[in-house]
Amino acid sequence: MKVVLFDIDGTLLISRGIGREAKRRAMLECFGATGDLDSHVFGGKTDWGILADLLAPQGYASADIGRDMPAYEAVMARHMRAISGSYDAAPCPYAMELVQALRGRDDTLIGLVTGNTSMTAAIKLELAGYAPDWFVIGAFGNESPHRADLTRLARQRAEAHVGRDLNGAELIVIGDTPADIQAARAIDAVAVAVCTGYAERDSLIGSEPDFLLADLSAFMELVMG
Repeated sequence: MKVVLFDIDGTLLISRGIGREAKRRAMLECFGATGDLDSHVFGGKTDWGILADLLAPQGYASADIGRDMPAYEAVMARHMRAISGSYDAAPCPYAMELVQALRGRDDTLIGLVTGNTSMTAAIKLELAGYAPDWFVIGAFGNESPHRADLTRLARQRAEAHVGRDLNGAELIVIGDTPADIQAARAIDAVAVAVCTGYAERDSLIGSEPDFLLADLSAFMELVMG
């Protein structure tokens, strides 16, 4: 059994700004402030963590954000759907092909570990042509401010799904930032970095992934063997 856990932005798809604009509208509605949203770097972070960073100057603690996440997630999803006609999203190179290949295997379970909230993750996937239910398990950015917590949650959910403990060699995490690699290490998973997203290649090399791929075209051969 292999459990392959995908990041979304920069790994599965490029959404060209819809997430930032939906955040802006939702933050104004829910908190009355956006902080330094325009220059904030999202890559590798969770939506909870991003809000905590942006709203700290307004006196919001991370625990406050966590309390408000269910309402915020719903508001952000509403705004994202409302503006979705003005944005397009596209799969990253060879990502759709890889997902379809893995879906066809009886020995593989695919899932998500993403900084997006569960609702906005589904919207972005649909915009890029993926069906959210292809990804059997997942952990999302509304569940923790820390990305490593999400890989731990995804592992627990995968183990519950298959009905047994999984070892690190059975777990594969794919992402485009050093934070994805660090989160893979938190569960002793095989760490795969792909250069289709937002981090510089040198920073990915410095994170010492098990595999560094230009895109996902060679994943089946190099990682799945």
